[in-house]
Amino acid sequence: MSEKALVPDELPSKMQLTSDGKLKHCLTVEKLPPLLLDEILDRAQTFVTPPNATQKKYPLLRGKTVMNLFFENSTRTRTTFELAAQRLSADVINLDIRTSATSKGESLLDTIRNLEAMNVDMFVVRHQYSGTANFIARYCAPHVSVLNAGDGHHAHPTQALLDMLTIRQHKTSFQPLKVAIVGDILHSRVARSQIHALSILCTGEIRVIAPKTLLPEGIEALGVHKVFFNMEEGLKDADVVIMLRLQKERMEAALLPSEREFYKLYGLTEERFKLAKPDAIVMHPGPANRGVEIDSHVADGQRSVILNQVTNGVAVRMAVMSMVMDAQVQEKTKGLS
Repeated sequence: MSEKALVPDELPSKMQLTSDGKLKHCLTVEKLPPLLLDEILDRAQTFVTPPNATQKKYPLLRGKTVMNLFFENSTRTRTTFELAAQRLSADVINLDIRTSATSKGESLLDTIRNLEAMNVDMFVVRHQYSGTANFIARYCAPHVSVLNAGDGHHAHPTQALLDMLTIRQHKTSFQPLKVAIVGDILHSRVARSQIHALSILCTGEIRVIAPKTLLPEGIEALGVHKVFFNMEEGLKDADVVIMLRLQKERMEAALLPSEREFYKLYGLTEERFKLAKPDAIVMHPGPANRGVEIDSHVADGQRSVILNQVTNGVAVRMAVMSMVMDAQVQEKTKGLS
């Protein structure tokens, strides 16, 4: 399978919705209707469990089977999807890609067809190639929903949604906010999805801060208002600072001189964080490279909401899973009437 064969445009973003605007698949945040995005966040908030509270289980996915297809490693994302499905009373299967048929020459589509024959209701897909989740959604059976858990450099919708929920819990409105996204914008599916979500929510000012080698051309077309190459200038008066994880392979590709040099210029230190507003919050999709993107004192500080993001990850994925299943049930009922 080549990445060229799985371009994201194969399935327009509107195709993830049913004929009456319900969420059938969760493939991208891009062009998601604002009311639907708000509905996802509202439902997710109802699933948030306070610290030390007893975790409720809901029967919303009882009798349904969720298959985690992680062709790319991510313990945190897979675990939160698994927890979300279990808390909705679904049966969960984690496919071991190392021993799956796709590693033995079977095509991805053949694998999907065989899994569908086992009466799977939902695929959670993470893949190194952009557009893989879209490809599966296009060709899977009508009764199956597909959730994109990250594909190539394209999208990571549930990460962006949990980030929006976290911001909403700490800030009263998106409209007056100045949000700064810092790091490897060029290769980050998280950054792209965050920018789309922030734009839909009418965020006052969306900033990106990065070296020129880690910025895509035409970043403004995604909805970015200001681009900064200087960390200090970009952080000034920010309400929200989102640090991105730096992949070591970027340095191996000569896009950056070294981890030490990146930290010197773009690492979030306590001193730099003082340039943001006094009530600013700091976020990170994890796992964080301490001493590379962020100082430990900032990551563990009072204004860090990184652990809130982890908690909200389960709630958001519960919301998305329950909503796509609602849409499937409604479509089936409509077909029988």
